[in-house]
Amino acid sequence: MKILSTKDNLQVIYEDNHIIVVNKRVGDIVQGDQTGDKPLSEIVKEFIKIKYNKPGAVYLGVVHRLDRPTSGLVLFAKTSKALTRLNEAFKNRETQKTYWAVIKGSPPKITDTLVHYLVRNPKNNTS
Repeated sequence: MKILSTKDNLQVIYEDNHIIVVNKRVGDIVQGDQTGDKPLSEIVKEFIKIKYNKPGAVYLGVVHRLDRPTSGLVLFAKTSKALTRLNEAFKNRETQKTYWAVIKGSPPKITDTLVHYLVRNPKNNTS
């Protein structure tokens, strides 16, 4: 697997004519919000613009998001046709997502239900 980098430390995991998959770090936001922090979507657009020497605006569709405190792979569509097809696949649950958690110690039971309440922090746009 070849990982490409940019000045924003963008890690491109996979790219073809239709999609681009990047590694989202903890603290990155996928789309712009009221914090004014530079979103991953804009960093990816800049990457595409520079890599392919594209004049004008670069199209990039956000297929899904990950929360700011979460790391993982984010899939973007490079064409409107790809975005439509990927949105349909997510809507019809034809995709599979895997979530991993790192914990300290061993849980008391092999399987159980964890219940916590979310508290919003509107300043940082986090929960």
